[in-house]
Amino acid sequence: MKAVRITSTGGPDVIRVEDVASPKAGPGEIVIRAAAIGVNFIDTYHRSGLYPVPTSTGLGLEAAGIVEETGEGVTRFKAGDMAGFCSGPIGAYAEAHVVPAARAVKIPAGIDAAVAAASMLKGMTARYLLKRTFPLAPGDVAVVHAAAGGVGQIAVQWGKHLGATIIAVVGSEAKAKIARDLGADYVVMSSADIAKDVRALTGGVGADVVYDSVGKDTFQSTLDSLKPLGMFVSYGNASGAAPAFEPGVLAAKGSLFFTRPTLFTYTRTPELLQETADDLFDAIATGIVKIAPPTRYALADARKAHEDLEARRTTGSLVLVP
Repeated sequence: MKAVRITSTGGPDVIRVEDVASPKAGPGEIVIRAAAIGVNFIDTYHRSGLYPVPTSTGLGLEAAGIVEETGEGVTRFKAGDMAGFCSGPIGAYAEAHVVPAARAVKIPAGIDAAVAAASMLKGMTARYLLKRTFPLAPGDVAVVHAAAGGVGQIAVQWGKHLGATIIAVVGSEAKAKIARDLGADYVVMSSADIAKDVRALTGGVGADVVYDSVGKDTFQSTLDSLKPLGMFVSYGNASGAAPAFEPGVLAAKGSLFFTRPTLFTYTRTPELLQETADDLFDAIATGIVKIAPPTRYALADARKAHEDLEARRTTGSLVLVP
């Protein structure tokens, strides 16, 4: 079968598509024949070496498709089921992948495989951010960075449904239109003085929470955008890792809270994982969250997908199609 492999870390040029042996399910595992494969920023972190991975490995953590084989002891799945995964193991950029059954989720009828692959990682991330890390309530003010991106688009819609005022941060007028169309109350350009604009929009008070996936470039503006007792949720590093800082900064700026959450922690058991997925799929099915048709690339064009993603030439979600 065809699969992406890298033998060293670096730019998109390290990506190769190779012929490899088809996977076999061991005890507690299932093999999923991919119909669509999610492309996410974390994949670029693995490829670049920002997040260390073995020197010879595949890429990708997310895919949806049909269960082709089940291993000994697996009872939640059977051959022919629609299933997906979004937290590894790494190697989803392939025609088929073997996954621990405990890290896979059932995909209900009516959810298209491409939509599932385009939304699981991003949508479940948005779900834990908005409903677990800082549970949004009516009247809360939330700043969403990269609001026209995959997580951002879902967070804007879901946050509005939960009753929050959403301040979307975007990088262009085209992306500003996307955020407005999704229901953002206000839009701030990333090239502007973000904190100053957030303060102006909140009568000088600041935001209750900032969901920051950008990292290094927005670290200071996020701190300066928060009201006393506000929460800085740092969940991504699109511009590089956030800098080290002295805890006293949080005290000086209003007894702020800072957290660096991960999806894996919030879905650390099969029950939590399926509950999170079910909530997302229900939000999609009921129209709370609308997933824009993902941009599709052939598996053979994985390098191009990474180039476009890192150059911010895309909006919404990207999928590879075997």
